[in-house]
Formats: sequence, C-alpha cells, structure tokens
Amino acid sequence: MSTVRWVVAAGLLALTGAAPSPSPPPPQPPPVLDQADVDRAVARLDGVVEDAMQRTGVPGVSVAVVHRDKVVQLKGYGVREAGKPGRVDADTVFQLASVSKPIASTVVAQATGVEGWDKPVAPNVPDFRLKDPWVGSHVTVADLFSHRSGLPDHAGDLLEDLGHDREYILAHLRYEPLAPFRASYAYTNFGLTAAAQAVADEKGVEWEKLTEHTLYKPAGMNSTSSRFEDFAKTADRALGHVRTADGTWKPQFIRDPDAQSPAGGVSSSARDMGTWLRLQLANGKLDGRQIIDAESLERTHWPHSVSHTPPAPAGRAGFYGLGWNVSYDDEGRLRLSHTGAFALGAHTNVTMLPGEQLGIVVLTNGAPAGVADAVALDFFDIAQDGKPSRDWIPLVDALYQQEADAGRSTTDYARPPSDAAPAKDADTYTGTYDNAYYGKLSVTEGQGGGLTLRLGPKPQTYRLTHYDGDTFSFRTAGENAVGLTGVTFSPDGKSVRVEYLDTEGLGTFTRSGAASR
Repeated sequence: MSTVRWVVAAGLLALTGAAPSPSPPPPQPPPVLDQADVDRAVARLDGVVEDAMQRTGVPGVSVAVVHRDKVVQLKGYGVREAGKPGRVDADTVFQLASVSKPIASTVVAQATGVEGWDKPVAPNVPDFRLKDPWVGSHVTVADLFSHRSGLPDHAGDLLEDLGHDREYILAHLRYEPLAPFRASYAYTNFGLTAAAQAVADEKGVEWEKLTEHTLYKPAGMNSTSSRFEDFAKTADRALGHVRTADGTWKPQFIRDPDAQSPAGGVSSSARDMGTWLRLQLANGKLDGRQIIDAESLERTHWPHSVSHTPPAPAGRAGFYGLGWNVSYDDEGRLRLSHTGAFALGAHTNVTMLPGEQLGIVVLTNGAPAGVADAVALDFFDIAQDGKPSRDWIPLVDALYQQEADAGRSTTDYARPPSDAAPAKDADTYTGTYDNAYYGKLSVTEGQGGGLTLRLGPKPQTYRLTHYDGDTFSFRTAGENAVGLTGVTFSPDGKSVRVEYLDTEGLGTFTRSGAASR
C-alpha cells in the first residue's frame, strides 16, 4: 500500500471507528550479504567501538551481533563507572531506555495474540480517558503502540519528571489536547504504557510480572528486568553518565523509569539482548521452542503509522510499527530499529535486517552522544559496502542536540533587561496554586528574602530569580530539563504560568481560593 493510500485509509478508519488492519508488506528480496560480508563487519567492530569511545569519551559500551540464529559477537568495552576499575562485559546490565518499546511489543504479541492488538484500552484501565470521549473509548492497543492516538508528542513525560506515578499520569492524559485520531503521529511514552498496562490488567497481573512470565523466563533472559529496583541492586551494572561542562563524563543522576516501564524501564545485558535478537529474527522461536506467537510478532514489524513524510520527491516515508521504527533500504529490505536515550545517562540502539537474518544491539552508559546509533550504522555500512558511508557520530549527535535545544526558551533569563521593572511585594506571589493536570504549586518567601517554588507530589524545590516585573525564572531539572524557564504571575496575583509546562497550554496554575480574593 502506498504512503498516500495508507494515510487516506487511516483517515477513513478514524472516521468509522474501525481499527486499521494494515496489509502485510511485500515479500523480502533474496539476501544480499554473504558470510564474508558479515565476517568483515564483525572483524572491524572492535575498532569502530573503540574509535567512537575515544572520540566522545563515553565510558562503557556493550555489543551483541546475531547472524543466522547465532550470536557472532558478544563483547563489552570500557568501564561501568568513570574513574573506577569495574569493566563492562557481556553480562553488564544497562538501562535500555526506549529500546524497551520493542521488548514490550514482543511481550504483548504473546500475551494477546493477533486479535488483542485491536482491543480498546479503556475497559481494562478504568481511569484511562482521553480529551475526546469517543477517541478514548475506541483507541486500541495497536493505536497506542504505533503512536497514532492523537496524543501530543511525549504526553505525560513532564508529569513523570515532577514525580507523579503511572496511575496518576494515565488518569490525567485526558487533559492533553488531541490531534486527528489515527491520522497523525506523535511519539508518546505514556500512550504506549497505557496500552501495555491494559494488556497486563486484562491478564490480572502487574506489567512487570507479565514480562517475566511471558518473555524473560521462557527465553532465559536472566539479567533482564522491567523494575528499576532490580537494576539498582545488580552489582554488575553500568551507571548512567552525563557530559559535564569540562567535557568529562560523570554519573551525576539516577534515572528511575518505573512509571513508564513498558516504554522505557527495561534493563538488560548484551548477552540477554542477543538472545532476544535471535528470537526476533527467528519469528518467535528460540532453540526450537515457540516462545512468542509468530503471527502476532510479525504484526509488530509491519508499518502501522507514517512517522515522517518523504523529505524530497525521491525520498522515502518513515513508518512506525508496534514498538519499532520500520523502513525499507535501497535494496528493498525491511529494516527494523529503535533507539533508546536518557538525557540523564543512557543511549542504546537495536537494528535488524530480518531478510538477512542479521541484527545488532549497542548499549552505552552515557547520555546521547551519537555512539550507539553510529556503531550500528557503521556496522551495516561495512557489511554492505566495506566502509562507512559517512561519519555518523557528528550527524547523529547534532540531531540529539537539536532535539534537546527545541524545548529551550527563546528568552535568555540569565540576562534581565536593563530597564527591568521591579517585582511586587513577596506576599503578592506567595501562596498555593492549583492545576488539574500538574497538581499543586506553592510559592513561599525564605527567611533571607527571595521566593521558592515547589512542584510535584513530593515537592521539588526551585529558587526563583527575578527577571522583569512579575516574571521570574528557575533552572529546570529531570529527564526533560530545558535550562532556565520563566514563571510569570498575573498582575492580580490570581494565577501563575510556568513556561516549560505550558507547551500544550496546560501550564497555568490558579491560586487556591482566588475567587474570594
């Protein structure tokens, strides 16, 4: 089905309420790569990884390569924690970030079978609603796994940053504005999490248990977990690192992704991921045992939504399957991939060419610097053409930097205007403010003067710095931090708008009892 026909069909199905049933993609062409091509790429992998680490400083990397149902490379590089001697090996456990998504779709494939993908989510997650009640009652597991629900990009992520749990976040997605249902694409961790939660709830078990019973234990993935607690207590684990202002890498943050476990909370080793790659490339089989339903697993590899339109007339559209990025290369081969990234210290990549029975997973313990994606891209370039097609690290790193900069304010709060108006008396601003989506916000005056803002269920504290008139600023924190952001109080003192929380128009808090003031 062409891209245009697919989009039109999706739009019509959105109008009728019928869940899209995508046609299977065309048969794969005969393999292009022979054993010598793969051997060449594997032989050069050490040099590729070591060069990437030297250029970026990323402390640790672990890699698994699978070809024709065999793990042909399994190796760790560097250290688990910068400045300490513990080496990364094939069993070192890393946080996978969004590489958790294709693992989640593997679990769902077995737990629900083919028919389960088209089941509505709402009946199994009682507090789950969307802004449009009709969409909320019709959105399916497949809709949310392919990011075509209409929820805005990364809906709910800021709630997680503030410390809200999964139950709260899923119950508050109903405040998010919606784009056209099944006719738009926006990547949402908590949309996918809602779908996975629905599957677990229907089975009567928590999601973390479902992953163990359905995939990890049957496949012998003994170092893999969907709980942060298990990662945190593992001795052989890679700590997350960020690059500091002087260019060194340090483990400054702890990222607990339990709230979005299906979308970003898996931890695993290269050895276990090699096992999972074998299973993926063998249509759900492992050592002769059918671990995952083959037909349902195949459905995860099909295009379900258009993630981006062709960049040029001769370009190709990009697609998203069920937990997978789906594309087709110059030879017409299906390419499945996913990247995982925590700004607080993880970058991972999995890429497969099912028609070649070839896949690679790259795990790193540093915030995105291009390494995980570049190693995978170099590997397939070398297998195909004998050399990398380009220098991937600066290209990939620039894309991550562009994404990080996109949320930053256009106002430089570090430089107040020379004619800045003075702030009003502190009691104009102090008090408690309410917001149906984010919860409570409070502003207090310190003993030495100055204002402090508190946000979240276990209040996070931020010192406010005056900028101009009724506008202040503070430095954001967490996975989705965007540097300095503005806090603007209304002239009458009845409301306050927090800039970085207002991308979707949800960032205004109203003073408690404002109507009586």
